[in-house]
Amino acid sequence: MLIEENYDIKRLTSFKCGGKIKRVYFPENLNEFTEILSRNPDIKVFGNLSNTLVSTDGYDGEIVITTKMNKFTVDGTTVTAECGLKGPKLAQAAADAGLSGLEFMVAFPGSIGGEVFMNAGAHGQSVADSLVEAKCYDKDQQKIVTLSKSGLGFSYRTSICQTFDLVVLSATFELEKARKQDIEARMNENLAFRKNKQPSLALPNCGSVFRNPEGDSAGRLLDAAGVKGLVVGGAGIWENHANFIINGPNGTSEDILKIMYVMYNEVKEQFGIELQPEVRYLGGKNETEVKICRKLKMIK
Repeated sequence: MLIEENYDIKRLTSFKCGGKIKRVYFPENLNEFTEILSRNPDIKVFGNLSNTLVSTDGYDGEIVITTKMNKFTVDGTTVTAECGLKGPKLAQAAADAGLSGLEFMVAFPGSIGGEVFMNAGAHGQSVADSLVEAKCYDKDQQKIVTLSKSGLGFSYRTSICQTFDLVVLSATFELEKARKQDIEARMNENLAFRKNKQPSLALPNCGSVFRNPEGDSAGRLLDAAGVKGLVVGGAGIWENHANFIINGPNGTSEDILKIMYVMYNEVKEQFGIELQPEVRYLGGKNETEVKICRKLKMIK
């Protein structure tokens, strides 16, 4: 198993910022992964780091990155994938097999584990629609458990994995047969929507910064609050949509968190709504960042 010490993680993150991590494990199979988790149940686990802000000051601890756990199988209409597989790759594999239900994943840079963890969805589809079961590591019981869709407690952008700190190991989906050209047409529509409505992945960003509150849109609230175009240091809110932060070449994690706090505060003061971040945080050395993350309820 590949283990890196004092690993510079910046290039792996969607925000293209982050310092050195004390130790990073890259397991390639279930045995390696569960061995790490059994030795250190509190270790932090990440997939493609597409939804994570890593502190520019780094992290003085151990983490797991699952990107080498990327195998999948297609058996009739049943698709099973390991947690580190990128969503777009699985969406394309399903399309090639004439299977519909995962088209929404083509526009997400995340991995299967993260998408199950947060019940990712878009364009009228979500993980919960087609997922049959997921294998997870229960940190409290220190064992592998298999949870059905109902057992995963899916709701908007959440699952029981977040409540009980379960680590997704693999997921099985039951898809529907459809014409390949129809599936690919829908995937192309999803990609076109992302291109027109969201910043290119070539621009360092983590997608939507805040979740939509019930019955409303975070983007609408942030736009109405007048935060669009705000710049702090080397980062700023995207000029075309107020719920996206773009990081520049010299932007830091502190710049991004300061912008997030302004976004949160303006909506709270003007509309009485406390937005919930979609972005995860990894850090702890920078006191200013820790204070902001506590106010945003990103850490306890």
